[in-house]
Amino acid sequence: MAPMASMAHQAPLTPSVAFLARRAATALAAVLVLGAAAAPVAYADSADSPSMSPKKLPDGLYGSKDPQYDGVWRQSLALLAQDTVGVRPAASAVKWLAGQQCADGSFTAFRAEPGKPCDAKTLRDTNPTAAAVQALAALGGHGDAVKKAVSWLKSVQNDDGGWSSMAGSASDANSTSVVIGALAAAGEKPQSVTSKKGGKTPYDGLLTFQLGCAAKGDGRGAFAFQLKGAAPNADATAAAATGARGKGFVVEPAGKGADTPVKPLNCKDGDKEGKGDKKAGADDPAQAAEAGDGYLVAQLDKNGQQLLSAMPGAKEQPDVGNTADAVVALAAGAHGAAAAKPLKWLEKNSADWAKQSGPAAYAQLVLVAHATGTDPRSFGGTDLVAALNATGPEPAAAAKQDTKDADGSKDGGGLGVVWVIGIGLAIGAGIGFLLSSRKKSRL
Repeated sequence: MAPMASMAHQAPLTPSVAFLARRAATALAAVLVLGAAAAPVAYADSADSPSMSPKKLPDGLYGSKDPQYDGVWRQSLALLAQDTVGVRPAASAVKWLAGQQCADGSFTAFRAEPGKPCDAKTLRDTNPTAAAVQALAALGGHGDAVKKAVSWLKSVQNDDGGWSSMAGSASDANSTSVVIGALAAAGEKPQSVTSKKGGKTPYDGLLTFQLGCAAKGDGRGAFAFQLKGAAPNADATAAAATGARGKGFVVEPAGKGADTPVKPLNCKDGDKEGKGDKKAGADDPAQAAEAGDGYLVAQLDKNGQQLLSAMPGAKEQPDVGNTADAVVALAAGAHGAAAAKPLKWLEKNSADWAKQSGPAAYAQLVLVAHATGTDPRSFGGTDLVAALNATGPEPAAAAKQDTKDADGSKDGGGLGVVWVIGIGLAIGAGIGFLLSSRKKSRL
């Protein structure tokens, strides 16, 4: 997720912002190749989400930057990461997140006035809704809120079994993956959640985005963000390789010494779709995940154990957030050796990115550490837990030293309004933004 090309080199991106930028870039690229295909846009202004000065941030919110576009997302990741390492979040932080929910169960990016009912102008979004479900389910005590959110997610499932960011738009790999994670976290069986028309499961929808043996170049096994046959996308592949295994943000470590070899897509001569050996993932989520992991490993090896990102026309640059997602995906497949290499890269290169990016970045790295069995309190010389705690209200139960960052600062965790406007302009130049379709109810 990157704004305009010129902005991309000025500051690191938070995971939530990076997620938006990569999605925006992918959607724009798809439009340029496929024509005026409707695709989710990062975020549009909403009457329910006015810009907010850092001086007016609500009590309990993590980060010090404008939450307009990523408030629920970064809060959910922060709370989930704290819970994962045994830190009990502040009651005000949990209350803030729960209070963002609309009466129908959905969440939007941020509601400045949570006491005001959501209406047709509220841009309900499957991504923050699914993230909030994972956090609230993990924390416990929010069964009704989780149940309502899951019911809303089911109500906006597309006929192909997948989800888009905004209801009414075409499904995409990222949104479908994060919803699968939410369903699993809520105790649902994703394979049993079927579309009203066609009876398609989330896995049916997700696997349509995988590129098989007919893909050109090194794209075999990769997932496209949207539309089968589109360009391979590392961000979508990392999300889908985790989602296809029925896992969400929290991936339990496979155990010390666990190392299952990665099995890239193996195409037989004359079998352009890869169906002969059933390794294209056409009907098997586990095999689809393996093929996706194979693509990720190839990209990591090619680029020095880091993934790269770039807006159209911009120079490629390291994508710390996407590399972190890839490590989690590999860990989810018990690919210990394959995950160890990019993990080392993250330990050496993520500190500045996380410090400047804030709570969602620290949370994402904590989840990487958890998935790989690494100590989050000594991650490349950084105490990720202490750094995360320092970006929000003091936890209800945490060691005193864990609430202070190295420099005593409270880091930010949002994105600049100008940056997001850049995304909107970029997308708007390539597709017609169907605002009317979003009145019903994205990250």
